[in-house]
Amino acid sequence: METPKPILGMNQSEGAHIGQSVLIKGELSGSENLFVDGNVEGRIELPANKLVIGPNGRIKAHIQAREVVVNGKVDGNITASERVELKKTASLSGDIVTSRIIVEEGAFFKGTIDIQRESASRAPDVKPAAASVSTAQSAQGSLIRK
Repeated sequence: METPKPILGMNQSEGAHIGQSVLIKGELSGSENLFVDGNVEGRIELPANKLVIGPNGRIKAHIQAREVVVNGKVDGNITASERVELKKTASLSGDIVTSRIIVEEGAFFKGTIDIQRESASRAPDVKPAAASVSTAQSAQGSLIRK
């Protein structure tokens, strides 16, 4: 008998596991990595952890996690602080917000992708903008005088 291969480098011992026969309706949250090969409807929140959706996983939920890897089917939006990976068997209908994305050939995706830069979370520096405005006003003022 062949031993099952770990999916995407996440062994079952690395976090919680939701099997094929499990159906969860509602909010799912936690503070450890999660492998879902069953059905989830509602919301999944793992802001500091990795979520792997197995090939039999069927998700109808909005997802928030540090990292999301999709092998199965997702209907809902994904927000990942680090990255989203759509494997060749993935099917995603929903929007993605992340700083990095990987889409393998053969993956199905319908939605939008919003790539967030890490520096975008910081407030922009006002001084350069003010300096360029001052320069523009000076240039405009000199044209009016002539």
